[in-house]
Amino acid sequence: MIKILHLSDVHMGSGFSHGRVNPETGLNTRLEDFANTLSKCIDRAISEPVDLVIFGGDAFPDSTPPPFVKEAFAGQFSRLVDAEIPTVLLVGNHDQYSQGQGGASLGIYRTLGIPKFIVGDRLDTHRIETRSGPVQVVTLPWLTRSTLMTRSETENLSMGDVNQLLTEKLTIALEGEIRRLDPNIPTILLAHLMADKAILGAERFLAVGKGFNIPVSMLTRPCFDYVALGHVHKHQNLNLSNNPPVIYPGSIERVDFSEEKEDKGFVLVNLERGRADWEFCTLPVRVFQTIKVKVSDSENPQSELVKAIGKTEIQDAVVRLIYQLRSEQLDLIDNAELHALLGEAHSYTIQPELVSQLARPRLPELNANNSIDPLDALKTYLASREDLKDLAESMLEAAQGLLGGDEEVRQQIL
Repeated sequence: MIKILHLSDVHMGSGFSHGRVNPETGLNTRLEDFANTLSKCIDRAISEPVDLVIFGGDAFPDSTPPPFVKEAFAGQFSRLVDAEIPTVLLVGNHDQYSQGQGGASLGIYRTLGIPKFIVGDRLDTHRIETRSGPVQVVTLPWLTRSTLMTRSETENLSMGDVNQLLTEKLTIALEGEIRRLDPNIPTILLAHLMADKAILGAERFLAVGKGFNIPVSMLTRPCFDYVALGHVHKHQNLNLSNNPPVIYPGSIERVDFSEEKEDKGFVLVNLERGRADWEFCTLPVRVFQTIKVKVSDSENPQSELVKAIGKTEIQDAVVRLIYQLRSEQLDLIDNAELHALLGEAHSYTIQPELVSQLARPRLPELNANNSIDPLDALKTYLASREDLKDLAESMLEAAQGLLGGDEEVRQQIL
């Protein structure tokens, strides 16, 4: 049995807008969050110990991170070298330079020739000797249309036809790797891709380069004992039969508020030929908390906001306060008090939203469940519209003419 730790989408250096500068280190506190969370993954790999660590791609927000961000990432993975744990680093879309011209942010690990440290920047098969026996890892980095096809091949084709042709080309290329596999050795497909059944998260906003959806059926091949994916930030298993498991571990930290409700973590796998038992391990990550309040109908909007903040656990959380109000209520808001109340949060933003005076709630009399004469309905509506007061009488006359079949009135209006 080979024990494996599968993690992905570290995005080291993301989310600085949700942090602040730590005066003791000079670093953004969100960078420290990401580094601390990654360290917990590495701690677990070493304490188990696992036989292999596989990383599903997207180490950084882009392929040219600043040196201090690269150092934070390398400082954690170097611990695996010291522990003599083989590691595979897959290239994701955010790791690629110029959207498909190589893994610029991860290529240094291959250049340094670190023992048992593999960079997966091409479709290839790697046989790795672990303490518990050999394992095969097929690496499938993020692919774009330009990776598999020339411009002339896509000319005059619809998007659907292009994606179909891309899938066919990838199927052929993947089949070539499958034929090279030793059928007696446990096999992992490690891929950074968008599977067609995946539930999306923040990656739909963060995507770099134009990829394409890959059918899950292409991944659920009997030659693969475990399919380790990266790219989608929400943890999920795309093959509930677990034959084989097709797992997105998700990102290890919340990137933004679109991931507010998602658990973050990594996956531990016990692998042997023909079987993979896996467990999702949650990580204690920074809480994101949204406080949304509608005070446009309140006589005392400030008290409503104070009450909403008081009911929410905000200490050390990344918080956003969103409240809806009318323009004439602006002078009733004490911003100094709101800032003071939110001060115990790790960071916070206050986002007032003005409610349009045209976006009035429906009148109860005009509810779909009520039966009302059309002219009475119009009268009720006009009575609620002070801005149409001068036109109300003529509008009612015109409506009466239309409803009563007055051809002369109808012609005047048309």
